[in-house]
Amino acid sequence: MPGRRIPSRENLRVGWREWVRLPELRVDAIKAKIDTGARTSALHAYRIEPFRSEGELWVRFEIHPVQRSDAGRVICEARAVDERQVRNSGGQVEQRYVIETVLSLGNTSWSIELALTNRDPMGFRMLLGRTALKRRVMIEPGRSFLLGPTPFSLRSLRRSLARAGETLP
Repeated sequence: MPGRRIPSRENLRVGWREWVRLPELRVDAIKAKIDTGARTSALHAYRIEPFRSEGELWVRFEIHPVQRSDAGRVICEARAVDERQVRNSGGQVEQRYVIETVLSLGNTSWSIELALTNRDPMGFRMLLGRTALKRRVMIEPGRSFLLGPTPFSLRSLRRSLARAGETLP
């Protein structure tokens, strides 16, 4: 039911960082930082190219889902739901394309908005902001990987990258 407050006993308990999946983007594993200081969720993306399909704005982009590595490239396409100004961690305002996609966290999945930006200088390739988490999760900021240290095996990640024509070293 939209707008219904979920009691805390039903909320998914997460740490300050967790493994997530983005099945519609063919990403079986990406480490995400849970960041309630950020309103908008962000995904590391580069070579972002807007294009039109049947009159709608779409974006084609590439991601490297492995933290601190350029290995394993996944090429994605998604309909842009918005193009908005977002303040980055340095306080600068950037224009970013925003897509909507499914997030899988533990055994739960739901639709979220993701702003596409180059997060190469950042420690995490994905940031989950408070809008994506609202009414769904309980965050334990002093803990990590409450949903498991490796819920998505390296083998699963290798399969995901192989489907995209890439390999890990």
